[in-house]
Amino acid sequence: MRAPRLPAWTATLTWKAAVFIGVMCCALAALLGILVHVSVTGQTVDDSREKALARLTDVTRLYEAGEPLPRFAGVDPPGLPDSLRALAVGGERGTVVADDRGRPTMWAAGPADGRALAVRVDYTQSAETIDALDRSILGSSVLAIGATLLVGAFAVTRVTRRLHLTAQVARRISAGDLDARVDDPRTKDPSRPQDEVATVSGALDTMASSLQSKLQSEQRFTADVAHELRTPLTGLSAAAELLPEGRPSELVRDRVRAMRGLTEDLLEISRLDARNETVDLAVHELGPLAERVVRASGTETEVRVVRDATVETDRRRLERVLGNLIANAHKHGAPPVVLTVDGPVVSVRDHGPGYPAYLLESGPQRFRTESGGKGHGLGLTIAVGQAEVIGAELLFTGAEGGGAEARLRLPEYVRFTDAAPED
Repeated sequence: MRAPRLPAWTATLTWKAAVFIGVMCCALAALLGILVHVSVTGQTVDDSREKALARLTDVTRLYEAGEPLPRFAGVDPPGLPDSLRALAVGGERGTVVADDRGRPTMWAAGPADGRALAVRVDYTQSAETIDALDRSILGSSVLAIGATLLVGAFAVTRVTRRLHLTAQVARRISAGDLDARVDDPRTKDPSRPQDEVATVSGALDTMASSLQSKLQSEQRFTADVAHELRTPLTGLSAAAELLPEGRPSELVRDRVRAMRGLTEDLLEISRLDARNETVDLAVHELGPLAERVVRASGTETEVRVVRDATVETDRRRLERVLGNLIANAHKHGAPPVVLTVDGPVVSVRDHGPGYPAYLLESGPQRFRTESGGKGHGLGLTIAVGQAEVIGAELLFTGAEGGGAEARLRLPEYVRFTDAAPED
């Protein structure tokens, strides 16, 4: 039988700190309470014992002188504990605290002609004093534990709040927001002492700045290379058109077109990386738009419209995403290739070997392909980037029965109809 799982909040640092502080406070309060109780009780019992023995000495003189004994003394008085009676009969003196007619009493007894001469001292006030002390210890311990828990929770919450902020910034950075920073005030003043949380926050900010700088350098390098390649490629393309017809000229033109396509893809990726793209939103019927994309691709792609939908999107960017998915299905998959529109979801499925494992796990990667060198891995990368720009979700999965399937979910446009007129 599986043990029940604890709630998620029990794993938080605040909860663990509160439990630790509570346990330590309870242990400390119990230890101090026991020490105070034992010390005060021992002192109270010693005082009562000395008082009882002093009375026993006085009563013994009276007994030996044959004078009458006071009310609190007697020979073998009723209520005398048997253990103390046996001790006195044996010729020794002793004391014991016992209950006498419902009242706590300190008894002292000694030998008297083979019997027990005993005195009693009222122990009620001493017992009440000890009980009051115990209640005070318990009450003060509860108050101290409560106050310590409140102060400890406040202190721990301040630390955990800073840790949550650091984790939040780390998640934003991993999502692509390289401008996110913790900006802990403790890290800005070198003369100010820093705790461990401030050290982690400062290290995260430093890492984010370094990462942002490196990525921006790579983006600028990619954009600069692509821009610089456009001019010679334009001239090379014009020169290739002047070559005489033949197999060599066809090969040159084909390679020039491939180079121009790669350059344009690199420029598009650099623009997507810069995250400054503007979106031209408009309302479109998804089914007819998908059919136009298929016709423009010039491929044998079947279109199925299960349920049409109206979406608000950037038509040019959506066509780019669908075009890349169709081209990838024909280049790396196998026919038949089917594009299905089911509401705001568009799926492109082929019947080839399916997506590589790395792509299913972490998404497409630039210049990485496992299809024998066909392509540069940029088409799906651009599709993912453009889908993110238009607010769509693009998922890559394996299709039932074999093959690969890319599923694009678009934000559906909802028309608000005018309210019905009142009667």
